[in-house]
Amino acid sequence: MFQALPRIGRRRALLGSAAAFAVFGLLLWWLLPGEESPSGTITFSTGTPTGVYQKYGMLLQGAIAKDMPRVDVRLQNSDGSQDNVLRVATGKADYTIAAADAVETYILENKPGAGRLRGCARLYDDYVHLVVPRSSSVKSVADLRGKTVAVGPSGSGVRLIATHVLQAAGLDPDKDIKPLADGIATMPGLLKQHKIDAFFWSGGLPTSAVLELSKTSDIRLVPIGGDLIKKLHEQGGASRYYRAAVMPADAYPRAQRGSSVQTLAVANFLITREDADAKLTEELTRTVIASRDHIGAVVHAAQLVDLRTAIYTDPLPLHEGARRYYRSIKP
Repeated sequence: MFQALPRIGRRRALLGSAAAFAVFGLLLWWLLPGEESPSGTITFSTGTPTGVYQKYGMLLQGAIAKDMPRVDVRLQNSDGSQDNVLRVATGKADYTIAAADAVETYILENKPGAGRLRGCARLYDDYVHLVVPRSSSVKSVADLRGKTVAVGPSGSGVRLIATHVLQAAGLDPDKDIKPLADGIATMPGLLKQHKIDAFFWSGGLPTSAVLELSKTSDIRLVPIGGDLIKKLHEQGGASRYYRAAVMPADAYPRAQRGSSVQTLAVANFLITREDADAKLTEELTRTVIASRDHIGAVVHAAQLVDLRTAIYTDPLPLHEGARRYYRSIKP
């Protein structure tokens, strides 16, 4: 016959059994397969080869490879925001970056797939640049009358903004200037060769092509004043997304010579379609927010990605996957 365990012995035995069960449970949890990470192939439309969209896309591709190794991200160059919105809306790309005015224009014109577009995150702002040689007589947008001006490809965001800004200044973009459809890849060279008098650009700060130009040529940035902002807002439609902004003096030190420049800005969004996989979109949104500092070390504009404002993707509703991410981190 077994002898009864002393009281303290029984207590130790019970505690030991509980600890063993706990260890077993943790081991079982570790061994059992959890929810698989997303897999598959996605297409990400970026921008022109020397623009911020393209550089951001390449760095985001690396971050996704680290966080979601089973997802193959294929990058596509594009002419810019308008081209990007069209590609996602019509299924030619799965995700992209686009400016708010380009998104709104696409929706207002009721183009194919407009109702399927969804937002994932507000990223950073594009700043409008009007670049001229320092010796130029152009002091304002209105002074471009009769000049040869590069305004960006037809599918670019800069073309859209340039058109609105020129109209706000009382200029007909087709008649009052000689417009060239060159983009940021060729604009600086044309200005250096005196083949154009000025160029418009809309991008994050600093844009490498403009920065390099400022190091090799004596250029300046023409202010876009508050009176034009008011006239832009009076245009209605997509122009309501433009707001007054100040380009800090250290954006292009040689061009600005210690002075800030008044201009306008517009927000950029990460966008997709409503049928995009919810889990993949949730994790992609998580990667975008988590990689801010890493990407921002190279693309300085990305440092401005802010979790507090990322959910504001008007005029687009949030994608369900992005909504899940924001809910998951809510305190």
